[in-house]
Parts: sequence; structure tokens; C-alpha cells
Amino acid sequence: MFETKNYTPVQLALLNALVISSCGFITTLLFSKNIVFTILLTILLFGVSFLLTRFLVNKFLNRKIKLIYKFIHQTKASKREEFFKKTILPQQSLEEVGEEVLLWADQRKNEMEMLEKNEIFRKEFLQNLSHEFKTPAFAIQGYLETLIAGAIDVPEVSKKFLGKAFQNTERLIHLISDLDEITKLESGKQELFLQRFIIQDLINEVFDSLSFKAEAKSIRCFIKKGCEQPLTVEADKEKIRQVLTNLIDNAIKYGNSEGKIEASIYQTDDKNSLIELSDDGIGIEEEHLPRIFERFYRTDYGRSRNIGGTGLGLAICKHIIEAHGQIIHVRSKPAVGTTFGFTLKTKLDS
Repeated sequence: MFETKNYTPVQLALLNALVISSCGFITTLLFSKNIVFTILLTILLFGVSFLLTRFLVNKFLNRKIKLIYKFIHQTKASKREEFFKKTILPQQSLEEVGEEVLLWADQRKNEMEMLEKNEIFRKEFLQNLSHEFKTPAFAIQGYLETLIAGAIDVPEVSKKFLGKAFQNTERLIHLISDLDEITKLESGKQELFLQRFIIQDLINEVFDSLSFKAEAKSIRCFIKKGCEQPLTVEADKEKIRQVLTNLIDNAIKYGNSEGKIEASIYQTDDKNSLIELSDDGIGIEEEHLPRIFERFYRTDYGRSRNIGGTGLGLAICKHIIEAHGQIIHVRSKPAVGTTFGFTLKTKLDS
């Protein structure tokens, strides 16, 4: 009947009533030989002690539960709401209250873990942002100081340093432009101009625009055999061009000389298509893959900076694709290559 722990209010009241009535029964027998009177008194003691104990325990627990609810919900009820809860709503059992407290504790734990992760990402973002701005700014400052100190009178040196200062200024402009765009994408202020176009044609256009970079490393760019059949998608063409440009440009930067970049297009169902871009370059370590789309996240910071870029390209790609209600993913293995894929809405010929 009774468990060894976690007694309910009723069990506590019964246990207390049994103890009191038993003591009363024994005491009455010592002073009275009237069995009927003894039994009636014992029953009376049992009933009174049971009801009184149950009332006091419930009152005590309800006060504690009320404090718990005030702490959990952090709301102040009006007198009408308190009357409604006390007299009309069914009272919750201790088990129900316990479950709600445990649920609240789990939610607070998850919130704390999320806040800790966000704080780590915030610190990393600010640190990386500061570094990205300081590097070109200090470089520009150094070149200008050298020119002011007298190097401007030497034509060869002044031309070289002005060119370097201009390059770093362009880098700052690109960084600010990318930050502005990613902010608009995250806030939902960046409008999408949807139109229908053949995805293979757009991929070939991007291949052509980056051909000079690919040819410099003897990298072949092509659409996979069997994927040439024109497929019409509905999306913001210029935004998707930006995604393809970022992904293909990265594939060229981190690709091996005399390598290849292969585009694949698959119609997954009547509503969506999958576009994949694969290279046979240096690849990405598995530990970096979950964070590859974060702002300023670099798998090899020193080498990535030397290669170029603002560190926002993949983050922008992710936000553009998600703004279309689609998904983007990555698969990679060091020394084997990397595949980026994203989905788009398909428009079949009616």
C-alpha cells in the first residue's frame, strides 16, 4: 500500500491517522474496559486525524506549489483569476506539478545551453569581424604613411603602394557590401524577384564568367553527362547566380591544378530539383562541416585569407537558398574533394 519514498498526501494522512488511532486505542484500553467505547473512539480519532492531516498537508503543499508556479511562470494573477483557479479549475496532483517543474527545468537548461553557444558564436564573430576590418585598414594606413614620409616622390614605389592601398580599399568595400547584404537577408528585407529560367544555362554563364580563373589553374568546368536536359526552375535568377558564382569560385580557389568542377542537376520530385557542384580539390575536414556556413568561419584561417574573400560567401549562399524556402548542404573529404548542393523549385512544362 505504501511505497518506501514519494508518499502522496493521502498516504501521509493515512499513516498519521493509523499511528494516532493506534496510540488512542492502546491508551483507552488501559483506562477503560468498554470495548465498544474504545472502538468508537479509535474510529473517531482515525477519521479526525486523517481529515485534519490531509487538510494541513494539502494546504502546506498548495502554498509551496503556488510559490513554484510564481517562480516558473513569473506572472501576477488578478483576484478574479486566482478565484477561478482555486474554485473552478481542477487542482493538479503532485505528480503533475513535478512533471511540469521537470519540463520547465529542461527548457531552462536548453535555453542556457543555447545562450552559451550564441555567446561563443558572438565572441567569435566579433573577433573575426574586427580582424577582417583591421587587416586592410592597417595595410592602407601603412602604405599611406610610407608615401607621406617621402616615398611618393619615387614614381615606382608610389605607384606600387597606391595600387596596394587601392586593393585593400576594394577589400573593405566588398566586406561592407557583403555584411550589408547578409544583414538584409537575415532580417528578411532583401526582396526576391522570382522568374523562370533554365538552370543549365545559368550554370554555363557562370562557368564562362569564371573561365579565366579556371584556365589559370587548368581546371575543367562542365555539366555532368546525362544532366544536360534543360530544366526550368523558379527563383531569383541574380541571387542564384550569386550562389553559383560563390560556390564555383571557391571550388577554383581550393581546387587542384588540372582538376575539374562538375555540375549535376537532378529532378528530385515534381516540385523540387537538386543542383550539385563537385570538385576534386583539397576537401574539408569533417569537424568543420557543421560550421562551414557560419559568417567568417574559415577551416584554415591563414591560408584562406591569403587566397582571398571576405569569409561571408557561404553564409550569403545559405541565406539566399533559405530565403527561397530551400536547403543547402555540403559533403567533403580531405584530398578527395567537396560537393555543395542546394534545391530549387521546379517548374515543369504544362
